[in-house]
Amino acid sequence: MGRIKSAVEIALERTESVKTDKGSIGQFEAKQQGKRLANAFLADPATNLEDELKKHPKDLWDSLKQGIFDVLAPQITLPLAAEDVSRIEAVGKGLRFLINDSRFATMYKQFLQLLARYLDEASQFEQAVRQQYAPKLRQKEEELSRRMGREVRIDPFQDPEFVSFFNQNLNALKSNYQAAADQVRDEALRLWGEMR
Repeated sequence: MGRIKSAVEIALERTESVKTDKGSIGQFEAKQQGKRLANAFLADPATNLEDELKKHPKDLWDSLKQGIFDVLAPQITLPLAAEDVSRIEAVGKGLRFLINDSRFATMYKQFLQLLARYLDEASQFEQAVRQQYAPKLRQKEEELSRRMGREVRIDPFQDPEFVSFFNQNLNALKSNYQAAADQVRDEALRLWGEMR
């Protein structure tokens, strides 16, 4: 009668022929380190990516750069608020370092100008929607005040009808600018692909 093997012994026998590729593991770890570098760069855009790369062996630079690119490229979006513009500017700075193409730099500069116009239009849009909706909101406040026996103020963004109206119209505005963000992201992906 034969000896019964443990699950560990069986697993070891089956994986005996599998060899680890230390190079692949190193490249994977370098890519993860690149992602951490990109996040640190976004937190502090004064970080010099070139100096950070030089702290690593040259054979890992491609993987490091890929990790940085993988974090930065998806960040090419429309800002939700004016505070987001500085992050999007930092994204452009990082991508210009990686891609190093004057046409892309020019395109990104134009994109940032477009974002300023988008934020201005979004602000004007919000004011216009608030003004347009104000009579209906006052009517709701008066009705609630009568019911409750005291004065009631409603924040427009707590009124589902206003939020629905606002989002529907804001989405129309966003769609006009989203194509530009998509175009810049696609161009970054194309240029990055050509460099690989």
